[in-house]
Amino acid sequence: MRSSSFLSSRPHPPLSTPTLPSFFQKKNKKSDPPPSTTAASLDLAPIATIEGTVRLPGSKSLSNRVLLLAALADGETAVENLLDSEDIRFMVSALRQLGVSVEADWAARRAVVRGCGGRFPARGGELFLGNAGTAMRPLTAAVAAAGRGDFVLDGVARMRERPIEDLVAGLRQLGVDAECSLGTGCPPVRVAARGIAAGGRIELSGKVSSQYLTALLMAAPLAEAEGRGSDGGGAASPSSAPSSSSGCATDVVITDELISQPYVDMTIRLMTERFGALVERVEGGGATALRPHFRIPAGQRFTSPGVSFVEGDASSASYFLAGAAITGGTVRVEGCGSESLQGDVRFAEELERMGCAVRWEPTAVVVTGPSARSPGRDGRTRLRGIDADCVDIPDAAMTLAVAALFAEGTTTIRNVGSWCVVFPALRRKRPGKLEGKNSGKKKLTSLPPFL
Repeated sequence: MRSSSFLSSRPHPPLSTPTLPSFFQKKNKKSDPPPSTTAASLDLAPIATIEGTVRLPGSKSLSNRVLLLAALADGETAVENLLDSEDIRFMVSALRQLGVSVEADWAARRAVVRGCGGRFPARGGELFLGNAGTAMRPLTAAVAAAGRGDFVLDGVARMRERPIEDLVAGLRQLGVDAECSLGTGCPPVRVAARGIAAGGRIELSGKVSSQYLTALLMAAPLAEAEGRGSDGGGAASPSSAPSSSSGCATDVVITDELISQPYVDMTIRLMTERFGALVERVEGGGATALRPHFRIPAGQRFTSPGVSFVEGDASSASYFLAGAAITGGTVRVEGCGSESLQGDVRFAEELERMGCAVRWEPTAVVVTGPSARSPGRDGRTRLRGIDADCVDIPDAAMTLAVAALFAEGTTTIRNVGSWCVVFPALRRKRPGKLEGKNSGKKKLTSLPPFL
């Protein structure tokens, strides 16, 4: 039986020359023509076993969250395992334009950020963010809270088609002078930044994008507590530890249903566990797990943790772990583990329920497919079908659906209403529930290479 390995020690190539792991590269026979450099398709050869080690690059969403919080914090933060991508480079460029010192070593996947203590030095400016939604949304709220002056945030033509009105409306509920200047509900966004006053309340839909809520949560601690005021140009002066009991707090209330709770939880843990902010959940008054009510005390200061490691993307990790599960190999993924901030890391728990062996480490997870221990007569995997509630792993649930095609019995995947955003046809079926049987795998139009 042929097997393949990941070469985790090889440095990442430049963005302009992407490569595939070795087991995805088909070896040409002597009779095969040389591969074309202009081919519109990729021929994937069958794979008997997937095994080895994967070292994940930093998550895009986490990279930009960490960069922004480090920029707003007191002190210097070394950001490790920073992703080198267009979104991240636009964020770094914008932070520099706002007056924040960012020294980036892209080859080393590292940046040193000297925080501004809650007040951007630049007084107004135009920020060009390309098509980087993970930069546009949080920076819109951040300049409203930490900026002073008139700002315009814009991007490429595609960015001008991406809705942001819900976030802008949320800022207006706090008294911020902000608008989508073309009247389309999309960028460019104009913000006349004068800070955010404490005591405001935002009512926001949770069904559109969790990034709106994330942006507001990261900006809310910088609201000016009553009596603190401004020093006229720098950050507001420190005060005693903030508390919502005094009434100096911002309330953020979801009015319908929050469909991306894991990403909000990830943001809150990053804010509280690494950068020292306080975010409270309000119980009662109509608040539920799906309709949460957050209260963020005003007048807070983010504090640098010194070093912040950016986890690898847990959704991307699921592809390699599923490969091991399906082919009976053993795969070790480094970059996210038992201490991960991301909900999608729980995908490995579902594989364990399907019959895989799973070993956890603080920053790594190892999965071994069941056929490595008890192969069937054909040597193939013997995963078991399961009933899975995937409300906290919405992205990895798609990978679970593929693994389910190779399992014995029926797998039911529940609470994936967010898929309707990607697959509108699901709205015509049973929202939030998908059933798949092993016999249905030939109905797929695109199959993984280990069939």
